[in-house]
Amino acid sequence: MRAAVLRVPGVPGVPGEGGIPVDIEDVELEPPRAGEVLVRVEAAGVCHTELHYMAGEMTCPLPVVLGHEGAGIVEEVGPEVSDVAVGQRVGFTWRPRCGECTYCVTGRPAMCVYGKVQATSGGLMDGSVRLHKGDEDLHHFLGVSCFAEHAVVSRRAVVPLSAEVPAPIVAIAGCAVITGLGAILNVAAAQGAIAGRPAVVIGAGGVGLSAVMGACLLGSAPLVAVDVNPEKLELARVFGATDVVDASAIRPEEVAAVIRDLTHGGAEIALEAVGTPATLRQAFAALRPGGTVVAVGLGPARAEVPVPVNELVQQQKRLVGSLYGSSNPVVDLPRILELYQSGRLPLGQLLGATHPLEEVGRAYGELRSGAVGRAVIDPRATRA
Repeated sequence: MRAAVLRVPGVPGVPGEGGIPVDIEDVELEPPRAGEVLVRVEAAGVCHTELHYMAGEMTCPLPVVLGHEGAGIVEEVGPEVSDVAVGQRVGFTWRPRCGECTYCVTGRPAMCVYGKVQATSGGLMDGSVRLHKGDEDLHHFLGVSCFAEHAVVSRRAVVPLSAEVPAPIVAIAGCAVITGLGAILNVAAAQGAIAGRPAVVIGAGGVGLSAVMGACLLGSAPLVAVDVNPEKLELARVFGATDVVDASAIRPEEVAAVIRDLTHGGAEIALEAVGTPATLRQAFAALRPGGTVVAVGLGPARAEVPVPVNELVQQQKRLVGSLYGSSNPVVDLPRILELYQSGRLPLGQLLGATHPLEEVGRAYGELRSGAVGRAVIDPRATRA
């Protein structure tokens, strides 16, 4: 089958489209083993996370077949799989849930210990790989590797979903939407009722726009979106932002003051979806006393942010992280798609361009340049 392979990150001169160090190669895929399924990939979302690995800002075992946000149809099930059937549409989840570790049994499956196993080993839940090229082993990206025509994954890394929902919607719901929307529904709302209270979302990419939708759904007001791309800010208005801040038009140190002015003294919730120390500090400074920053953006592996101790203590501000929307995909993915089908979440407007598999490099070049909307890879499509 064809798959997008990253061999050497961030090295000038490495083959790849648009300066992106990834190529489409013919690779072999083993059949599923016990507890695994074979999925024909229908759609895979273009997520910023891969850019960190392409640039060498974050590391994983190489070479690796990329892609972690996707949807497809089950074509084969391995032994010991009885709750997923051939022909079912499934969404991939890059955080498996074993159901037995401390995190799973205490209601925190996004922190399942097997997520780290898959991320660090480059294998599936047992640490071994199913991808090869001749005698060479290829690694799985976050246990998924859906920038390919097929994927073999753990049963614990898929959620059966309605075939009525278009595959691109299922794909982006499995990462961007569940991360941004989940951080609002599962984390921000847990800090107290946010209806009628001011909120800000910094970063209007796929995750940030999903958070805007979630905050609008729960009635945050005013609801401010911040980005450096005016087109993304216009889309944030479509999704319910009452005010927008073009951070490219003002000095970085002015951003928090502008947010505090628009929110009449500061935001109750500030969701940071960029993953830089500067934007995280802006989010913290934009809070009103007693407010909470929910950090969802990933940055370079060693990035740090200073927090003023007295401001933290005397104003009782909170800074919390949220991985994968602090979600339980088995519950949250169907809920998200039910909201979409009922017209409460306009996820179709979140979609950007669709590319064939051969244009993964182009898609990431466009993402790096500020493309609006969540682009999708269709492995079944052919290059025009």
